[in-house]
Order: sequence, then structure tokens, then C-alpha cells
Amino acid sequence: MTRREEGPRPLLNRRLAEFGTTIFAEMSALAARTESINLGQGFPDTDGPAEIMEAAVRALRDGRGNQYPPGPGVPELRTAIADHQALRYTLSYDPDTEVLVTAGATEAIAASLLALVEPGDEVVALEPYYDSYAACIAMAGGARVPVTLRPHEGAYRLDLDELRDAVTDRTRLILLNTPHNPTGTVLAREELAAIAELAVERDLLVVTDEVYEHLVLDGEHVPIATFPGMRERTVTISSAGKTFSFTGWKVGWLTGSAELVAAVRSAKQFLTYVSSGPFQYAIAEALRLPQTYFDGLREDLRSKRDLLSSGLAAAGFEVYRPAGTYFVTTDIRPLGESDGFAFCRSLPERCQVVAIPNAVFYDHREEGAPFVRFAFCKRESVLQEAVSRLKTLAG
Repeated sequence: MTRREEGPRPLLNRRLAEFGTTIFAEMSALAARTESINLGQGFPDTDGPAEIMEAAVRALRDGRGNQYPPGPGVPELRTAIADHQALRYTLSYDPDTEVLVTAGATEAIAASLLALVEPGDEVVALEPYYDSYAACIAMAGGARVPVTLRPHEGAYRLDLDELRDAVTDRTRLILLNTPHNPTGTVLAREELAAIAELAVERDLLVVTDEVYEHLVLDGEHVPIATFPGMRERTVTISSAGKTFSFTGWKVGWLTGSAELVAAVRSAKQFLTYVSSGPFQYAIAEALRLPQTYFDGLREDLRSKRDLLSSGLAAAGFEVYRPAGTYFVTTDIRPLGESDGFAFCRSLPERCQVVAIPNAVFYDHREEGAPFVRFAFCKRESVLQEAVSRLKTLAG
């Protein structure tokens, strides 16, 4: 049979064939079409600190960053990142060789996996996971191995035995995320110590997504790079978008040993090369904001979490109270529903609110079928209106 007889070859390569339009694009379009409150995609509906916006404007006017910035990032930001890691976590990094600025955390994840994963390498990731993880592993030619977080006593938990069993001789790295999107789980110090011990024992790399590091509402954030034997095998990723409410600026970064950063930079330079020039100077100033800013951010989000969680419970959902991030996961089965996709696609027509079905974050879709995620990084008045609308589900 000839190629013509077989029919046209698909345009999208096989590695990405399972990834179409993201659920975020679909649900945001649905929100716009139905004039619904969008609690699906995780972006704030207010801007970050005015003085940081002014810092960006000042950089533009002063001509700083309007042309290509240095490939690793502007020195002011790299120094601020290194100082941040040292001040908050006693992690020492050389800003010249151990810090890399990226186009948001998403590019940092992509560049890390493209640099460190060979075709056929296994990558262990905590399921459910942010959808770009699966796509980036696929682009790198890796094989993803999910370890599922499951709800237990009102929160999602990691089964450390299941994690150990997932590691094989083909495992290259563990892709970690804490605070965890979408479940809101913050891995405890004891859990991280066990993961670190496993990584050292099996000689694994760890790529850790810590973009919600300042959005811990209960407990504490502990970088896995602080554990014995982990600094030299860990790529730590964070970004400005979640912490400072400037998601459109796309300023992210990673830290690690000089060898790891050099490897990741080799891939990153062929993605965006550089980005966000003037915004880099502004985020350098943002990282030096006083502690009162970070305390106020947590207090504000904690209040909004409690408002939305209580409203969802009153509407009939089972609610898993998040310890971090700005998402709350719910179980729709108490409402007599079991299909998160169908529920989310009908919700805008029923009460003009948009959410995200958690099943999109799973390889094992059945594991996530009855769970739905709502974002609470919105103005309090918006959340109150959403809660009022959702109450109609309770009859």
C-alpha cells in the first residue's frame, strides 16, 4: 500500500499527538461565551505591587532590557535570586554560574527535561500534575511514570512505598512539585527527606517545581535541595508570576550546581534564548520586598481559600482544603455527579461559574474523574458572587 493509499500523514508528531488544545483554553473560551466567573485558570484578577510596576516602567524608560538581555539573565536579577535562596533557605548559589533566568517556570521545566532526559528514560512525576509536565516529558522522548496522590482524611497524600516501587533501573529523574498543583498538598519535611534519600540511593536527578513557595497557607515550604546529597543533583525552579501577581511577565528561574545549570542552559538557549528584559529588573526589586509583603499575600489568600472552601461545602461539594497554592480541589459525587468533564462543561450554563476537571492532570483518567478544581486568586467580591451562584447546586 502506498503512502497515498494509507491516507495523509498527521501533521502533529506522535510524541505530541495526545496533546491538543489545553483544557484551560477551552474553559476560558467557555467562560467568555457564557459571561461566567472564571475560577478555572489560575491567574489573579488584580495586578501586583504598584512599586514593582513602576520599576518595570522605569527600566523601559531608562533603556534597560529593551534589547537582548544577557543569556543567563540580567546580573541584578540573578544576584537577587541567589540572595533570596540564601536568605530564606540557607542555600548558596553563585549568581554567575548557578542561576538561570527563563521565560516563566514552564520554560524552565521544558529546558530541564530536554537537557537532562534521553529518549526512553523514565521520569517519575506526582499525579495529578500540571499539564505541561506530560508534554515536556514527551518532547524529551522520556517515559512518564505517574505516582498518584490520593485523598485521605480531607487532604491529598503521597504513598512513599508507591514512589519507591515506581523507580526502576531506567529512571532518570523525579519531577517534583511542592506546593502541589492542583491538589494544594505541601510535602512535609519527613516526606521530602524520604524522597531525598531515595534519590541519593538510586543516583537520580530531581527537578522540583516550587513556583508556589510563597503561597504556603498551612505548614512550611522546605526545598528538597536543602537535604543531604541533594544540592548537586537538584534543579530548583520558581517564578515571579504566582508570588507577585504578574503572570503575564513570564519571568522564571532555576538554580542548581554549575554543571546542571550549564546543561539546562544548553537547551534553553535554543528555546527563547532571552525574554522579559525590562521585567527582569523589576522582579529583582520584587524579590527584595519586605517580609510584610509576603506575609500579607499569604493572609489574603488564606482568607480567600476559607471563603471559597466554605462556599463550596455549603453548595454540596466535598472539599479538600489546600495547604498551599491558590487552588481548591473538590469531589462532585456528593452532588450526584461523577464525570468531571461533563460537570465542568455544564456548570457555566447552570450557574455561570467555570472550573477545571482534574482528570486532565492524570494519566489514569479514572482516578481523577470525580474531582474538580477551583481557583481562589480572585477579588473577594468575585469569590462571594461565585459562592452565591454555586449555592444553587444544593437545590
